[in-house]
Amino acid sequence: MRLLPIALPLLAGALACAAPVLAALAPGAAAPDFTTRGAKAGKVFQVHLKEQLKKGPVVLYFFPAAYTGGCNAEAHAFAEAIPQFQAAGATVIGMSSDDVPTLQRFSAEKCAGKFAVASAGPGVVRGYDVALGRQMAGRDLTKRTSYVIDRSGRIAFVHDDMNPADHVAQTLAAVRKLAKTQ
Repeated sequence: MRLLPIALPLLAGALACAAPVLAALAPGAAAPDFTTRGAKAGKVFQVHLKEQLKKGPVVLYFFPAAYTGGCNAEAHAFAEAIPQFQAAGATVIGMSSDDVPTLQRFSAEKCAGKFAVASAGPGVVRGYDVALGRQMAGRDLTKRTSYVIDRSGRIAFVHDDMNPADHVAQTLAAVRKLAKTQ
């Protein structure tokens, strides 16, 4: 019984560490606009969120680093689902803090040239609250967070989970729901 006062704070701390990490941008929040460089099918181009939103909703998914197991699997899954996202009127853009030459290769190889990946600089990482707090090869990693942004520039849906398994299904369901309401 004397251990109970000590055990409760330890248990509370353990539970807090086990809780899922939540993204700072909740549905309804304004999505920070940005311009950066990215690549699709190995070709470099400028990505401006506001311009992309003119075409329809945008799935902005942040991933920790190109050419890592989870990110490779997630890129492949998004690539296979691109026709379904397009049918719902959405654009998919992967974001990481990788440099543009790395993303150029990644877009052609792992994304099968089907969607763009872009470099998230420190301002974008802060704006979307996706800093993981870890580094790899001297650069900061981002959390695995997917945002669905509606045409008005508002966050419509957030999926914040380091496990890549559900990002495609969750964002596709959110995009389809958006398509029904517009």
